[in-house]
Amino acid sequence: MEVIAKGLHQILANVPESSYLQRLSKQVDRAVAMGRIQANDLKESHEWLQKIAACLRYPASKYPEQHVTGAQVAQEMELLQQQFQPKQRYRRPQMALCSNLQRLWNAYGEHLLPCYDIPGLPADNLRLESLFNRLRRHQRRISGRKSTRELREFGHFQVLFTAESQAELLEQIRQVPLPAYHEKRKQLEATEGTRKFFHRLHRDSEKAMQALVENYVGRCQEIATANHSKIEADRQHP
Repeated sequence: MEVIAKGLHQILANVPESSYLQRLSKQVDRAVAMGRIQANDLKESHEWLQKIAACLRYPASKYPEQHVTGAQVAQEMELLQQQFQPKQRYRRPQMALCSNLQRLWNAYGEHLLPCYDIPGLPADNLRLESLFNRLRRHQRRISGRKSTRELREFGHFQVLFTAESQAELLEQIRQVPLPAYHEKRKQLEATEGTRKFFHRLHRDSEKAMQALVENYVGRCQEIATANHSKIEADRQHP
């Protein structure tokens, strides 16, 4: 929200006559002021979440040289829970994080610890779930059905290509006409435009807003230039 407010102020500095954006800027400034306390609370909650991840050495790729035992992790987690005791009732994110941490650790912490004692045992099944989700999306795309119940029985046997060699695979790909491929790619990019914009807005808010500001200011300049040229043409040829 702060980045959006900054972008709106930048637009108004270049195009001050936009009354709609002036009203929108005031609403965004009000929302930023009202949400600042909740944002700071959420930031502190995220810092505690990072401490929890560091205690669990998660993800493992971030701690390749550290070798700990399950007993050591359990001891560090107990100490962390003693330190993480939010008392202010208005700090809802921290209260929710603390409550869920205690509940999940008491329920599943004992089953998580063996991954630190057994080499090669992953701490989660995210890679397996990611593969299954890709299979589900592929199944929906090729069948047009929302239900993916068939994957429960056949998902672990599904393959994306049935070619037995690279030559056969290339032959299958070449059966698709190149103009049709480009047309479908353009349609896919058009449908993915909104999702990609929100993805960029969440990942790099400043860069996304700067691009919007530049496009808006450039469009306003084009319209102003076109109007000026039309006025000059009307003067020369009344």
